[in-house]
Amino acid sequence: VQLQASGGGLVQAGGSLRLSCAASGRTLSNYAMAWFRQAPGKEREFVVRVSRSGRTYYADSVKGRFTISRDDTKNTVYLQMNSLKPEDTAVYYCAADPSSSTLVPSDQRRYHYWGQGTQVTVSS
Repeated sequence: VQLQASGGGLVQAGGSLRLSCAASGRTLSNYAMAWFRQAPGKEREFVVRVSRSGRTYYADSVKGRFTISRDDTKNTVYLQMNSLKPEDTAVYYCAADPSSSTLVPSDQRRYHYWGQGTQVTVSS
C-alpha cells in the first residue's frame, strides 16, 4: 500500500489543522493506521493509532486535543489537531500495520508502510 500524507502547514498556537493520509494500492480496511511525528533533533514518536475496528490509542501528550478517524470508503485516515502547541511542531507521518494484534500500538516496527510526511509548524 502507498500512503500520501497532506494537510500540514503553519498555524498559531491554539489553532487547528487536519491532516489526511490517502492510501492507494490496497484497501485501507485491511490495516490498522497510525500517525507518528518527528521534531527537529528528536526521535520519531508515536501519536495515535486506530485499529481496523476503529479502536483508538493516543499518546498522553495529545489526548483530548487530537482525534484520529478513518473513512475506509475513501481509503483515507484523518488526524484532527486542535489546541495546537509549539511543541507539536514536527513532521507528521502516517503508517499502516497489516497485523490485527493490539499489543504495543506504539511500536514502529509493526508498521510496514509509511507515508512521506507532512510538516506541521505551530508558532507561539
